[in-house]
Formats: sequence, C-alpha cells, structure tokens
Amino acid sequence: MAGKSSVKETSCQMGPAHLPLFTAGQMRQADALAIKGLGIPGIVLMERAGMGVAEFLLEHFCTHHCFVVLAGKGNNGGDGFVAARHLMLSGASVQVLAVAVPGEYKGEALVNLKILKQLGMTVRHAPSAAQVKKALDTDCVIVDAIFGTGFTGKPRGRAAQFIRIANEAAAQGNPVVSVDIASGVDASTGEVAPEALSADATVTFHVPKVGHFVEPGGYACGDLILADIGIPEGAGPAPDHFLTDAEEVGLQISPKLERDNKFSAGVVLVAGGSTGMTGAACLAAEAALRAGAGVVTAAVPASLNPIFEQKLLEVMTMPAADTGDGHLSDKSLGQLVAAAAKADCLALGSGIGRLHETEMLVEKLLAACAAPVVLDADGLNAMAGKLTRIKRRSAPTVLTPHLGELGRLLGVPAADVSARRLHWARQAAKKSAAIVVLKGSATIVTDGSMSVINPTGNPGLATAGAGDVLTGIIAALIARGTDPFDAAVSGAWLHGAVADMAAEELHQDNLIASDLIDYLPLALAALFAGEESGHEGHESCS
Repeated sequence: MAGKSSVKETSCQMGPAHLPLFTAGQMRQADALAIKGLGIPGIVLMERAGMGVAEFLLEHFCTHHCFVVLAGKGNNGGDGFVAARHLMLSGASVQVLAVAVPGEYKGEALVNLKILKQLGMTVRHAPSAAQVKKALDTDCVIVDAIFGTGFTGKPRGRAAQFIRIANEAAAQGNPVVSVDIASGVDASTGEVAPEALSADATVTFHVPKVGHFVEPGGYACGDLILADIGIPEGAGPAPDHFLTDAEEVGLQISPKLERDNKFSAGVVLVAGGSTGMTGAACLAAEAALRAGAGVVTAAVPASLNPIFEQKLLEVMTMPAADTGDGHLSDKSLGQLVAAAAKADCLALGSGIGRLHETEMLVEKLLAACAAPVVLDADGLNAMAGKLTRIKRRSAPTVLTPHLGELGRLLGVPAADVSARRLHWARQAAKKSAAIVVLKGSATIVTDGSMSVINPTGNPGLATAGAGDVLTGIIAALIARGTDPFDAAVSGAWLHGAVADMAAEELHQDNLIASDLIDYLPLALAALFAGEESGHEGHESCS
C-alpha cells in the first residue's frame, strides 16, 4: 500500500485549533446544509469536485498520456464523470468504465453521464473483466471513482472486480488517484474491506475524513489533496475527530518563566525498572527532564539503585523495596504513594516487569495515587482485563498502549485491534474513563468522545524504548500544568516530530530511543519559535 496519509496541499484555510476531520455522516450533513440551507445546487458541488480532481491530475500527472476513470453508480461516480469531461476537454486521452448499466444512474450522476454522451465520449457500462484488464493494460492513470465516503461493508460484484483488476494494474506501476477516498476504505473509521484499492493520492473535498488518517485506511489513501468545492468553512456539524495541528500544540506547551523554580516547573515521579529492563525507566525519566520537568525522581528496585545512580546524572533516584530479584515489591506501596503525593504526575510501568507481586503493586498504586498517572508498558499489562477498575480513580489517567497491549487490556486479539484501531481505542477509553493513546502509525488520542489523530512520526519509532520516551514526555507536560488530554495530544505530536527531525539527519532505519531525547530540545525550540517542517507534494508539471 501507499504510505500513510498526509495533507499535501489545500485551498481551505483553517484556524489554529486542531484540524477537523469528518465522518461520512458529518460530511452528508455539510452537503445537506450547503444544498438545502444555503441553496447551492448539488450539481454545482459535483462540478467543482470533479473539476478539482481533473485539475490535480492534469497538473501532477501530465507526463501520462491517458486516464481511465472507474466509475461507481453513486455520486462518487458522478464526480468521476465530471473529471473525465474536463480531462477530455483538455485534450487528454480518457476512457470511462462504469460499474452499472445506464438505468441505474440517477440524480446529478445521471446528468453528468448524459453530458459525457452528448460530447461524444463512449462510456463502457458493466464491462467484462477482460475489457477492464485491456483498458488498464496501458501507461494510464487509474482514477478511482467507484465508492465514496458513504461506503461501508464489503465491495461486491462488479465493483469488487474493478478493484481487484485495478490493484493488479497498480502493482505493475499504474498510478491510482482516488476521488474523495480510496474505494474500500470506511471514511468514518479507517477500516479497510478485504477488497480495497490502494491509492497513490486522494483528492477529497471540503474537510479531510477520519478514514484518510486512521490506519489501516490511511495507508490506502496515499497523499491527500484537499479541494475547495464551495461549501463555506465551518459548514456542517461540530466535529469530534481532529488532526493534530502544530500551531495548536505550540499554544499548549508553555515555556518556563522567570519566576519558575525546579518545583514549579513540574515534578515527575517515574516508578519502574526491573532486572534486564533498567533502560526503560531511564529513558522515561530522561525524556521527562528533556521535555521540561523541573524535578524527576526514579523510584526503582533497591537492589538496582546503584545502576540507576550511575546512569542518571540529573534524575534523582529513590530505592524502593524490592522482591530480592530486582522487581518492585508490594512492600514499596506506602513509599510510592507518599512520593507520588509530592509529584505532579506519576509515570508508571516502564520496565517494571511482569512478576505477579509487582502487577498487584501496580493495581494498588493506581487505586491509592491521587496524582495524574501515565500508565505504560507492563503497567498496562498488569491491568489486563481490569479496565473498569481504572475508572474508579479520582485523578486523570493516560494509557499509552501499542496494539498488543490494548488487545490484552480489552481481551481482544491484536489483529482485530489493528483492523479497527479507532473503535477499540474509543472502547478502552470509555471502559476506563481514561485518555487512551494508541501508539503506532497515526497515533490515536481519545477520551471516548473526542479523538485526535497524530500525523507526525515515521517507521524509525519502531524501536525498543520509543514508547518509554513518549511516557516521559506526556508525564512532563502534565506536570507542567497542561491539561492531560492536551498533554497526550501534544506529547504524541512532539514524539513524532522529534523522530522526523532525527530521521532527517540519522535516517529512520538507524534511530534508537535515546536519539529522540537528544533531539527534544531542538524540536521544542522550533515549536516555541513557531517553525514547522513542510511536506512536499507531487512534483508539478508547470
């Protein structure tokens, strides 16, 4: 599949808040408001949508001499008919293959189908598999207008056949540009049907959709181009899904002030570490310091304390009762509760291990701790199947699982979580009354009601210890006074931005977790200065 989605160009100006993402239902409401409320004819919206697709194709794929439009029988197919007309009138070679017979088209799509025929263009209706293969056996750009944002379920019949053959052609090098969203991707969830197209680019309209960014759908949509079709900004319902915006992140993270001291700048307690996993707690603690916390203390098994004291120069250590084999003991509960009472945030779980006694300690500490908690790694595993117990906490809780950890928390196979990332992240947040940060490509931050998708980061984050760095960053931001949800969103963005910055110099394949900490000061400095690295789109032919 193509790489994860990122907005490459936009004609739509949006404010400093996180960028809104619509579900399919919300986009339908925006369309209805434009048509019924504002009096903008639906045929005008379709015309502008198809024209936007054609303009992108002509500008970015002008070295190709032909385009093949695969048109479904709904409005997405109508957008494809409009695009085909503008491509033809520009002098390009265009073929149109329609899933349905003429009698199945209606409304604006039928109007534009008739216009094509009036202009003398041959539209092949319900072609055979052999005819589709022959049409795509050329150096052509495949224009995917089979399904739009209203798609759910599973492609069937001729539509599924179109998708299979188009994927075969794409594997041979034919570029694919999708209209609104890659066919087979659920615009509301990012879930992908068994038969789905993988696009190199997607031209969408008015506002990006959730499925453009939530994986696995984000992988299928390629580069995202946002076209203005004339619906006024802000039209439609209030969104509950967003894409993290750098400007908003910069507003959430405040620099230290002259009146600050090390305690007012934020106190973080990191509880973790065990035999063989001392590095995890060290990374979390050092990341918290680099993210601006004034004081960081690592509460670690007493037998391992000499290791931490040698490794951590600026982080204080607190030897806590251990089991005798380098794990935190149940006997350390009172000591940890007292230390957490003096902290602004507790980061719990990095390298803590999966000894039964330690897992019981995690559960008791969560219940007794009055400070906000960022729970990660084996701290999450200790609460597998016990999400509702987290709901009893009076202070905020942030959970930072990867797919496997979230699966264990919910009792769901990791493969199912991977296929339905947004659904399961929201379920976990609702069951625990916690903020869930589901790590991975396009990290999801959700409280069960509002969800924010993070666009930063790269495969270099697939390295041991990267999650511990994220834990430290979020804990530091909470300790510095940032609202826990905003801290989770900002922390995920900063974590990915640091990885992107490091990858530019070190290459993503070579990243290790400590590199992320090294680049944190530079990333924060750039954020405070209002700088943001740009993303380049397809090379223009002009």
